Amino acid sequence: MSRVTLKEAIRATLADLMAQDQRVFVLGEDVGVLGGAFGVTAGLLDRFGPERVRDAPISETAILGAAIGAALTGLRPICEMQFVDFMLVSLDQLLHQAALAHYASGGFNTVPLVIRANYSMGPGAGPQDSGTLYGALLQFPGLTVVIPTSPAEAASLLRQAVHDPNPVLFLEPRELYGATDQIADLPPLPLTKARILRSGTQLTCVAAGGMVHKALAAADRLAADSIEVEVIDLRCVMPLDEATIVGSVARTGRILALDEGPRGGGLAAEVLALVAESDVLRSSSLAMHRLTAAAAPIAYARHLAAAAVPDGNAVESAMRKMAAERQL
Repeated sequence: MSRVTLKEAIRATLADLMAQDQRVFVLGEDVGVLGGAFGVTAGLLDRFGPERVRDAPISETAILGAAIGAALTGLRPICEMQFVDFMLVSLDQLLHQAALAHYASGGFNTVPLVIRANYSMGPGAGPQDSGTLYGALLQFPGLTVVIPTSPAEAASLLRQAVHDPNPVLFLEPRELYGATDQIADLPPLPLTKARILRSGTQLTCVAAGGMVHKALAAADRLAADSIEVEVIDLRCVMPLDEATIVGSVARTGRILALDEGPRGGGLAAEVLALVAESDVLRSSSLAMHRLTAAAAPIAYARHLAAAAVPDGNAVESAMRKMAAERQL
C-alpha cells in the first residue's frame, strides 16, 4: 500500500466499497456537498450521486434511526457522526435498537451498519468535542468498537466492518487524520483481533488509537537502554482480545495500560481486570499500572487541554518506572 494519510485511506476505502456493492451508501451531516466536516467524504457525492451520499439534517437520532432501518432491510449504510460526543443524544438508537436487534429477534435480524465518528482529547476542541466515549460503551454487548491507528489498518478494519452482519462503531482518532502509513504489508487479522506491533520481553504496553504511536515512540527510546517493551495495538476495544493481552503479560510479567479516556471505569481498567482475572495473576512478580487522561473536563485552552492527556514523556516515564521496579 502506498503512503497515504489516514483520512485518504478511509476515503479511498469508502469509494471502493461503494463501487463494489450497490447496497453501501453514506449518510450524515455535510457528508455530500461539504465532503464531511473533516473532508473524509470529499468527492464521493460527485462520483456516486445524492442517492448514495445523503446529506442529513442536524439530528444524530434521525441519522442513526434511518441507518438502522436501512440496515434491517438489507442495505449497508455507513453513517458519519461529526464528533463522537454528538452520539450521546442517540444512544438509545445505538444501544437498545442497533446493538440488540440480532439478539432480540432470536437471530432473525441482522444490522449491517457502520457508524463512523472521530474522537480526540486534543487541544482546542473544548469539553463538548473532546470525548472518547468507548469506555462508556464497554457495558453494552452487541456492538463492536474498532479504532484504526494507521491508514493500512483503517482500510482493513473498515472493509471488515462493512461486511460484518452487525453494527460496528468505527472510531477515527482525529489527531491521526494526517498521519501517513508507518506499517507496510500488514498481515490480515480478524476484526476483533489485537496486533502486536513491537515484540519485547520486559513489559507489555497495551494501547489504542493515538496512544499507540506514543507507546511505540517511547518503546524505541527505552530500547536504547536495553529495555524491551512489547506494544499491543488493540484495534478492537469491544470486545477485547483477551488471549493476546494475557499471552503477552504471561511472557513479560508487567503490563502498562494506556487510555486517552478518563481514568474511572474505562478501557485501561477493563484491560487490567482481564489480566487480574486470568491465570497470569498467580505469578507473585506480576505488576500492573494504568496511565489515563485526567478525570476532568477538557479545557478550551490548548496548554490546559494538552496537560490533561498523557504525552510521550509521561508514557516513557511510566514505562521506565515499571521496568525499574522489575529489576528490584
